[in-house]
This record gives sequence, C-alpha cells and structure tokens, in this order.
Amino acid sequence: MITYTTLKDRPREFLSATGLTHEEFLLLLPAFEAAYTACYPLDKTWYGNARRRKVGGGAKGRLTQLEDKLLFILVYEKTNPLQTMHGLPFELSQPQTNYWIPRLLPVLRRALGVLNMAPERDASRVATSPLMLEGAPAGALEGTERRRQRPTEAAQQTAHDSGKKKAHTDKHVLLINEYTSKVVYLSPTVAGKTHDKKAADEADLVYPVNSTLD
Repeated sequence: MITYTTLKDRPREFLSATGLTHEEFLLLLPAFEAAYTACYPLDKTWYGNARRRKVGGGAKGRLTQLEDKLLFILVYEKTNPLQTMHGLPFELSQPQTNYWIPRLLPVLRRALGVLNMAPERDASRVATSPLMLEGAPAGALEGTERRRQRPTEAAQQTAHDSGKKKAHTDKHVLLINEYTSKVVYLSPTVAGKTHDKKAADEADLVYPVNSTLD
C-alpha cells in the first residue's frame, strides 16, 4: 500500500508519483490543510449537515491522514489513471476512489490558488499574471494530450482521433514561463486532433508587452 510514510524517504519515487519534491509537498501541505478545513468544517458532515458525533467516529478509512489525502490526489493529477487502477495502490475500491476524487480536487485547487501556484484559466489575465512576469516575460507554448474514451458519434471520433498518439484524445495548450518552468496558463479542453497553434489562437491569449514566445 502506498502511504506518505512509506514514500517520503524515497525522493525519486516521490517526485515521479506526485510531480513534487518532498520539500515542495511540505510547502503545499499547510495550505491544503487550511483549504480542507474551509471546504469541510469539523462541525459538519461531508454533506454539510450538523455533526451528531465526534470527529473520527465510525469506520476508519484508508485516507485517515491529511498527508495521505494530499498524496492521493497529487498522484491522480500526475498520472491520470483509471479509477480502478488509481485505487489499487491505496487499497481502495473503485467506488471509494470515486468518492474521494471529487472531494479532494476542489481542496487542491483552493490550496494552489492561495499559494498563487494555480495557472490562469482566463486568457485575458495572462499579461498581468505574476506567474508570467516572474523572472522575465518569456513564455513557451506546448500542446498536451490525454487519452479519452472513444466517442460514439463518427464526427466526434474523427475530431478526437490523434494520429500522433494513435488514440482518441483531448488536448490542452499550456503556456510555460521559460525562466521558472511554471505553468502560467491552461487552456480549455479541445479535441485532440486540433493543431496546437490553432488551439492557442482560439484561446486569444493576451501577452505582456515585449514578451518573447517559443
């Protein structure tokens, strides 16, 4: 079973699994804890009702520690596996995995936003984004694809059929700060067959004055 305790002293595996070093993980953890408490107050149940018994009552789940919750959702975001495959190393069933993912994703997004680490989703705000202006206004555009279920409609099959990946995919365009290697902007999802430049043009990005772009 993968846990924070078993993985924290294995830096190479930790980085491969989460996309973060252990030091970066520890910097994110307090913001994640604050976001978790804000999203799910201790005096309320998961569903927002007043709690009738003390916190910790009832059956004990696998993801009891906050560190394990953060590890779980970071691994999911890094590897994008099927829920069944994601649950196996954490000894969770597919329904249990499906229970945790939508509950922890908003917490992670909130924590990253507080730390100003979340990429912009509004293309018009890229020009003034601290992530873009850090170091110098120099960026690089790159398209990234991920596999998706094969659409049932023929037209959608053609649109999502990526010859490069030899699979049906969705695509995002990323704008990366060349000096810091941080993701500045994440575009809306487009069909995998869409050319990177076309997707970038349709996003209508607003760049800082005198910025360079690769």
